Amino acid sequence: MNKFVKKATALTFTTALLVSGGTQAFAQEKDSKDFNESYGISHITREDMSKLPVQHGNEKFEVPKFDEKSIKNIPSAKGLDVWDTWPLQNADGTVAEYKGYEIVFGLAGNPKDSNDTFVYMFYKKKGDNSIENWKNAGKVFKPNDKYAPNDPILDKQSEEWSGSATLTTEGDVRLFYTSRQKMEPEAGQFGKQTLTTAKINVSQPDSDQLKIDGVEDFKTIFDGDGKYYQTVEQAFGNGDYSDNHTLRDPHYIEDNGRKYLVFEANTGTEVGYQGEESLYNKAYYGNSEAYFQAEKTKLLQSDKKDLAEMANGVLGIIEINDDYSVKRVMKPLIASNTVTDEIERANVFKKNGKWYLFTSSRGSKMTTDGVDAKDIYMFGYVSNSLSEGYKPLNDTGMVLHHRLDPKDITWNYAHFVIPQKNSDNFVVTSYMTNRGYFEDHQSTFAPSFQLNIKGSKTSVVKDSILEQGQVTVDGEGKKK
Repeated sequence: MNKFVKKATALTFTTALLVSGGTQAFAQEKDSKDFNESYGISHITREDMSKLPVQHGNEKFEVPKFDEKSIKNIPSAKGLDVWDTWPLQNADGTVAEYKGYEIVFGLAGNPKDSNDTFVYMFYKKKGDNSIENWKNAGKVFKPNDKYAPNDPILDKQSEEWSGSATLTTEGDVRLFYTSRQKMEPEAGQFGKQTLTTAKINVSQPDSDQLKIDGVEDFKTIFDGDGKYYQTVEQAFGNGDYSDNHTLRDPHYIEDNGRKYLVFEANTGTEVGYQGEESLYNKAYYGNSEAYFQAEKTKLLQSDKKDLAEMANGVLGIIEINDDYSVKRVMKPLIASNTVTDEIERANVFKKNGKWYLFTSSRGSKMTTDGVDAKDIYMFGYVSNSLSEGYKPLNDTGMVLHHRLDPKDITWNYAHFVIPQKNSDNFVVTSYMTNRGYFEDHQSTFAPSFQLNIKGSKTSVVKDSILEQGQVTVDGEGKKK
């Protein structure tokens, strides 16, 4: 046995070379807390994130610049901010056509009340892509709807957060969203987020109108299991409310006749929980030993150390039954331990035999150098399997980026990639203008644009800006 002693930054460890049966293995007798454990899931690594600044400014990844003078509030949402939106989709992710209409659900509320967050339904005739053509069917749920099911979680709901919607094979509109309770510890409520669903009854009173006729089968689905996904009790049960707990943004998908929800959450105790120990896990840094040792030493002395300890965002997955109850809680698809606590708007679909997974994130929530608080990202990953093996697109995972002043009315977020039938170009939607910043500019549908995806590479399609809120491209509707 030959022994080699190597110094790595401030830490010293011994590497033993073992030779047995013609194979070689390396074992480390460490005098530090270092370990290397992936927990059988993919990771957004610090090494990948350290490479982001090199890609900043590359036109392949930069969100197009929009003409501020052309941006309009949504006429049918007068007096409302409208931010995160998602279309009614078919099981494959393409936009569903409902009685000749395209439907979009979105979060909307009073610009002067940050707690006024509820799901509204907007619709327009297919092909009528101008923002003026979007009609508003109003709030999806009536205030008393949450009490009818006698659901102990739902009846404490105070807000409705993002989700997804699918047109079932029976022709029903099925909505998935996040039920959120108040953050009032003195009253025993801790901002609990729960994946929730309902069948939305939609009628067509006349040829120019869709109407919401109430809801059925309204119920909660999942609020964490503690092992794979952190519960609100784990986050705040000790009386410390500084953690950024997430369990939201349910995205519906089908594969081989099975139903799934992909969502944003935080790791539970069996897949790499938060805490100082996480800072010593090489799997969160990348494959390079030299980078791991240097970055770890720097992070331990950084003012971001405490934030990195708590950072454990994931995109999770559960399989659900035909009645939309939980069938199986599965390991997360990808985790961002030590990088960020918040990877939002889970979005996944299959294209050309591969699964593509997307998430939005903010630089202000991240803990890696070279990332500015104003940086806005959409990251993307690809795998041959829905449930595992995700690798970063474009080498780092960066698909979209911009760095705008939040008080620029063209500031945009919550990017959502929508597959188009028989095309390698995808429509990207988002919202534009921060809430409550202006008297005359509300949060509104941002102009859509197109993204090309081929294998593990993506690029923004040049000169592809579409109308505000446009969700499909059929050769028409490009913004002039």
